Amino acid sequence: MKAIWNGEVLAESNATLVVEGNHYFPPASLDRRFFSDSATTTMCPWKGTASYYDVEVNGKVNKDAAWLYPAPKSAAANIAGHVAFWKGVEVKL
Repeated sequence: MKAIWNGEVLAESNATLVVEGNHYFPPASLDRRFFSDSATTTMCPWKGTASYYDVEVNGKVNKDAAWLYPAPKSAAANIAGHVAFWKGVEVKL
């Protein structure tokens, strides 16, 4: 799987985990040049607290376009630290 935005591959892995229709990419699969921490957090009743990354490619910023669960609840322990995408980031084979 590849996560692509603004013409760049943000992450690529053949070992994503699919939860609720979202592909979660292993941390090592991210091209860290494009990610910066966001102060945004949200709460999922069964996964826990999500943290977000802003994605910046070629001078364009996609705020909170990636999220992860750094310390998920036990039901979602398998996706700890894995990153998923939205807000126009294309995830495809």
